Amino acid sequence: MVAARTFRDDLYYRLNVFPIRLPALRERREDIPALVRDLTDKHARRLKRTIAGIPAAVMDALCAWDWPGNVRELENVIERAVILSRDGVLRVPRAEFERPTGQRNDPPDRLATLERDAILSALRDARGIVGGPGGAAARLGVKRTTLQSRMRKLGIRRPSF
Repeated sequence: MVAARTFRDDLYYRLNVFPIRLPALRERREDIPALVRDLTDKHARRLKRTIAGIPAAVMDALCAWDWPGNVRELENVIERAVILSRDGVLRVPRAEFERPTGQRNDPPDRLATLERDAILSALRDARGIVGGPGGAAARLGVKRTTLQSRMRKLGIRRPSF
C-alpha cells in the first residue's frame, strides 16, 4: 500500500518497528471457550444478570463458527445472548450463525452498482433535476452536493429528460 501511495510511508515505518501478528479467531478455536466465559461474565455483570451456565451445544456452535468479524463479532453475539437469556442459561439464537444471503460472495463493486442504479432511478423520476424539493437528492434523502459528489465518483452525467 505504501508503494501504491494509499498508505502513509512515515506511519508505516512508525508502526513497523515491532510487528505483531495476531491470528484470526478461527485460527485459534481453542481460545473460544475461555473468551465466551469471560465475555459472558463481563456482560452479565454490566447488565446485572445472572448467567449460571453455558450449554455444551451452545459452546460447540460458538466454537464451530468461523467468526469473520473476529473477537468483536463474538463479543456482540455474547452480549445479545446475555440480553436475551432469561433463565440463567446462555442462549444464542440460531440466527446468529446464519450468514445473510449474498454476503462474502458478491463482487466488490456490488454496492457501487446498487448506488448507481438508485441514483439513475431517482434522476429519472425527477426528470433530471438534481436539487430542490422534487429533485433526485430529495428523493434519495441526501444533500444536493452529496449527490453531485457521488455522481462524479460513479461517472454519472445528468441526463436530459
